Amino acid sequence: MTENVRDIKIEDFDYSLPDGRIALHPLAERDRCKLLVWKAGKGIEDHVFSDLPELLPADSVLVYNNTRVINARLRFRKGESDEGALIEVFCLEPVAPADYAQNFASTQSCSWTCLVGNSKKWKPELTLKRTLSIDGKDVTLSARRATAASPVTVTFEWSDDAFTFSDIIGAAGEIPIPPYLNRKSEESDSHDYQTVFSRIEGSVAAPTAGLHFTPALLEAVDRRGVQRREVTLHVGAGTFQPVKSEDIGHHPMHAEFIAVDRNLIEELAQWTADGRPIIAVGTTSVRTLESLYQIGTLMAAGRWEGEVPQWWPYDPAHPDLSAHDALETILANMEGDTLVADTRLIIAPGYRYRIVDGMVTNFHQPKSTLLLLVSAFIAQAAGDGREWRRLYDHALADEDYRFLSYGDACLLMK
Repeated sequence: MTENVRDIKIEDFDYSLPDGRIALHPLAERDRCKLLVWKAGKGIEDHVFSDLPELLPADSVLVYNNTRVINARLRFRKGESDEGALIEVFCLEPVAPADYAQNFASTQSCSWTCLVGNSKKWKPELTLKRTLSIDGKDVTLSARRATAASPVTVTFEWSDDAFTFSDIIGAAGEIPIPPYLNRKSEESDSHDYQTVFSRIEGSVAAPTAGLHFTPALLEAVDRRGVQRREVTLHVGAGTFQPVKSEDIGHHPMHAEFIAVDRNLIEELAQWTADGRPIIAVGTTSVRTLESLYQIGTLMAAGRWEGEVPQWWPYDPAHPDLSAHDALETILANMEGDTLVADTRLIIAPGYRYRIVDGMVTNFHQPKSTLLLLVSAFIAQAAGDGREWRRLYDHALADEDYRFLSYGDACLLMK
């Protein structure tokens, strides 16, 4: 690994993105967006996303993130009046129960780490309340904060234990669309900001490369003979955090929850040994798959403690295992049918991809960790650290390309 990854200057990953190029809504037909195709040594081609099945190698495996975006933004009014100060509570990750599934199944109370908007108006001794209507029944939801700082642990309680916390946020919350859209959530976002394969609740942001898929497109993928598999990574609010330090070595990555079934790890071990192309849908699937490799190396080094540290891939003590051997190491050490872990993995130029052979991804914000991840893949495949700029310059020169979460996509292949 490159020894000076931490010294990478984020200014080198800046580009000019006019506001008018940011897509505020998706196309009416999701799979009709543009698709920039880049293959190492073969240059750039312009396609439509519905062309994707024929562009994938017939023996490849498509891996996507099945996480579902929750209505993470809850609004309360201070006091009894509807005219009281508006206080916004943004749920980040569960605390009690700490397990996502158990938390959403809670029937009386639960706690979350939250960001609080208008925090000064909410003193720790004040309990916020609001009345909801669920299935024709009135339910009182209350929120108590533990400390004055933010983020804080917020305990939610509700008056009817016939309803789960999943029911509560479904009725009380709003879909948290990305802040760079500079607009309020709309009713259409509750549908538009979910992938067709979303099913495991937990994200506060969508794995947006998956937004382009439709049931018909998935059927075409199947007809192509490409196998489809799922992983889970619950996307945290940190995905939108820009790199504010001059070098990336001072940028902290937030932990994100991942879960992968033993059966898929067994398959990946065989597929990597056989050389079958593994295509990840979105940067979240990329991080999950590459985190698997890092977990295997941590286990081999006797350093596995349940979380992939941010800088582990660049550590001189990192063992150089094959992808097959790293995955077999996981299988030899994991208990149960599902591997559950946290990852803080940062993928930047100098990182060596070990499992992912290709990715479907959107166009990302300037100076973001997601752009670093994409540039690392392109640099490894092309042997040129500035090749990512040629792709983005191409898309910016074509006025039809749309950027960020609701924008167009890329297919990048080694």
